[in-house]
Amino acid sequence: MSESYYELLGVSRDASAENIKKAYRKLAMKYHPDRNPDDKEAEAKFKEAAEAYEVLSDLQKRQIYDTYGKEGLRSSGYSGPGNNDDIFSHINDMFGDIFGFGGRSRQRDPNAPVQGDDLRYDIQISFMDAVHGVNREVEITKKETCLTCDGTGSRPGYRPETCPSCHGRGQVVRSQGFFQVSTTCPQCHGAGQVIKEPCNDCHGSGLVNKSKTVNIRIPAGVDTGSRMRLSGEGEGGRRGGQSGDLYVIIHVEEHEYFQRDGQLIYLSLPVPMVQAALGCEVDVPTIHGTTKLKIPAGTQSGDRFTLRKEGVPSLRGGGKGDMIVEAQVKTPVKLTKQQKELLKDFDEMSKEREEEGFFARLFHTHISKQKKKADKTDKVANG
Repeated sequence: MSESYYELLGVSRDASAENIKKAYRKLAMKYHPDRNPDDKEAEAKFKEAAEAYEVLSDLQKRQIYDTYGKEGLRSSGYSGPGNNDDIFSHINDMFGDIFGFGGRSRQRDPNAPVQGDDLRYDIQISFMDAVHGVNREVEITKKETCLTCDGTGSRPGYRPETCPSCHGRGQVVRSQGFFQVSTTCPQCHGAGQVIKEPCNDCHGSGLVNKSKTVNIRIPAGVDTGSRMRLSGEGEGGRRGGQSGDLYVIIHVEEHEYFQRDGQLIYLSLPVPMVQAALGCEVDVPTIHGTTKLKIPAGTQSGDRFTLRKEGVPSLRGGGKGDMIVEAQVKTPVKLTKQQKELLKDFDEMSKEREEEGFFARLFHTHISKQKKKADKTDKVANG
């Protein structure tokens, strides 16, 4: 599979989860083996699409893939989707009340624990906080497991009853052409159970809204688009299921002076014309403090100087990047009369030196030509 997961699904790298899901649904319906019997090519495309969707629909796997590619996924322990049964059950669970394929769908236990949904939280931090790391406390409102009913949705002392319409399967099956199509049970909405005595606190949902303060430890070196996973800080599960995860998306503000490219920091440094001409030593601000920089005589605008280890720390360890300082020679303005006279004298002296240099070069060239001509004449005469 040489194509990227994004190319396989026909979506851009910044595609939303919804667009990725739509693209996968379209390909899965097109290449499903029940619609393409004995077609090995269609089956292969179906499996490729399933693998691409499995990675891109998972925030953690997608982050690893975006950063390190397929090799990074393998290093993290991911070996691709499992056997055919896993792939078919995956697509049937995804399509849910849209369609199902008879004989392949996996019946879910209505009493099984249900894991809570993952949550996303976007946070904006300053340039320096991204460079050095910071702790932030944020308040989020989420659905947590109802403690009154332990997530069952029923009042204490009561239990949910098996749905009489789907007999606990959560789906009802009907024939449609060559297919058996499964749709979500309209009575229990796929739960396989009906609650006759709902919990007074959660009203039968098994979840209640709560606000919680979460401490987010943002490491040094993050950048816009960096993602952090806080395990168990998502929405609560039901019927004893685990809580989902909280994914924190980082957005970094721009800095007034510094610019960043990965671990590199760039700074434009104003240098007075006289100091650039004569050379000097200046104090340079860095993201870690102030350091000395020697400006050599004759420095021009655009000349660059590298300050080692004055850049951004690596998220994966391995030290800091460098800082690139670009000189911007500043021409003086609002000169006094005396300053103008001095500059005029300097200009005249510069012109005289240039003229002297020009005539000296011209004289040297003339003498060289005459010498070559004389040498040639002597050579012919002595021939």
